[in-house]
Amino acid sequence: MPGCRRNDRVDGNRQRWSSAEGGPAGRCNAGSSIGGLAGGYNTGSSVGSLAGGYNTGSRTGSLAGGYRTGGSVRGYHGDVGTGGCILGKGDAGCTQTGTGGGGKPGAKKGGTEKNHARAGREQRAKKRKRRLWGAAAVFLLLGLGYTYHHLGQVVPDRLNLIAGEQEELRLPLFFQSTLAVKDKEVSLLDPSDIPSDQIKITGSQPFRMLGTKEGSYQMEVRLFGFLKVKDVQVDVVGEDYAIPCGIPIGIYLKSNGILVIGTGTLTSADGMSIEPAYGILRSGDYIEAINGKPLSRKEELVEAVDQAGADRVTLRIRRGQEEMDVSIDPVEDTDGRYKLGAWVRDDTQGIGTMTYLDMNGHFGALGHGISDSDTGEVVEIQEGALYETQILGIERGDAGTPGVMSGVIYYGPGSLLGQIEANTETGIFGTAGDSLRSRVADGPIPIGYRQDVKVGPAFLRSSVSGEVKDHQIQIRKVDQSGTHRTKSIVFEVTDPELLALTGGVIQGMSGSPIIQDGKLVGAVTHVFVQDPTKGYGIFIENMLQH
Repeated sequence: MPGCRRNDRVDGNRQRWSSAEGGPAGRCNAGSSIGGLAGGYNTGSSVGSLAGGYNTGSRTGSLAGGYRTGGSVRGYHGDVGTGGCILGKGDAGCTQTGTGGGGKPGAKKGGTEKNHARAGREQRAKKRKRRLWGAAAVFLLLGLGYTYHHLGQVVPDRLNLIAGEQEELRLPLFFQSTLAVKDKEVSLLDPSDIPSDQIKITGSQPFRMLGTKEGSYQMEVRLFGFLKVKDVQVDVVGEDYAIPCGIPIGIYLKSNGILVIGTGTLTSADGMSIEPAYGILRSGDYIEAINGKPLSRKEELVEAVDQAGADRVTLRIRRGQEEMDVSIDPVEDTDGRYKLGAWVRDDTQGIGTMTYLDMNGHFGALGHGISDSDTGEVVEIQEGALYETQILGIERGDAGTPGVMSGVIYYGPGSLLGQIEANTETGIFGTAGDSLRSRVADGPIPIGYRQDVKVGPAFLRSSVSGEVKDHQIQIRKVDQSGTHRTKSIVFEVTDPELLALTGGVIQGMSGSPIIQDGKLVGAVTHVFVQDPTKGYGIFIENMLQH
């Protein structure tokens, strides 16, 4: 059929036919892109009607009969192929067109559809709220879990009280907490100074304690009054004294076993690169024996490996707290000697500062442990000793470049100052000899505990200038938590003489005593690399508890 190109009148209505194609065997479509098939007409449709009827304002034409007006998908549905109709509004009636069957009610009316749409929106909103509440609950639980864990770390394990004296303390608690004691020998004081076995504090609010009898007791810390964080040991002690030293010392340590620094590649006799100990030995391992024979010096290990030749050797090693046997095949190096391809060390030495001598002749020094320069781990020692040393030169510190004291250590029986018995995270400790005691001229002073350390002026005792002097410093920050045991005090050197000589804190000054209000309260441990006028210190009580 040819397409329509003119105006005409259909059923009494004037129409402007503009279809690109006429409908085969039927009339024309008004505004349609494809004409109707087999009859009827389609007004404003994108797809023409099939097999009869007409569709007005519809996107999809009727199938096999009926008509659709206004585009609604609800209303009355006719039987496909036989007649019926789809009307624009669900509430409108149906006029059947075509043959074979009448309309039947649709599943739902338009008004019901709106109600369902509203209900769907409300349901989705409820789901969003549930998800939000669930997320909030998860974050709350995570926050409480982190807070609980963090408080367990930052609240110190131990506090010291002087018997008969009220002590003011602070604990790094972020929320309202309850402190409780069970022993009558220790009391908590409220703001009215009324002794109690339980008080509530908020955040880092200061509180006071009183111990009436020497001994060790327990204080319970509870978050929000019911969630137990930890038990803190409260030691009630008599007033203790020590002599602050500040003198340089030479240090020698013998490791407990042969310390493995790392593994390396060997060039075998046939020119191949081989790393026989790779994946077997680790940095920080201690070799105790080879083929069942105990070792005390690295030279013994070297000799035993060479004598074994190409035969596999069994090493007894200590890795952390575990002991184990490992086997390695030695490789003949280009020099003709058999080796394991492992770097080892059996001793270490250096220069530091003596911190204190107690009333029983025991000493503490450095304020931090001696670590291996390659592994970074605190060296496990078999024995050690202090020797006399002489400072030969000082290199001032600058931003980014710490200064250092250089000197010579005099080894030998006549230069021995004391025996080192422990190398720990908080310093080296041992027993002083008579020559060391005779070099300490000053008398003892009281020990100050963490609650005694305050922001403000203090002194650093050092003999870096060639004689023992007290140099002015300012304590800038005090961290009473137990998180950073060797960095509890932040201070700044303000003494003009010391600044001119060293630029502040330099390597070799570790262990220099910190004195405040006439009490020994700490020791120097580290320097700020980017600002050598500032440094860290350790509470002296942490050293005394080694």
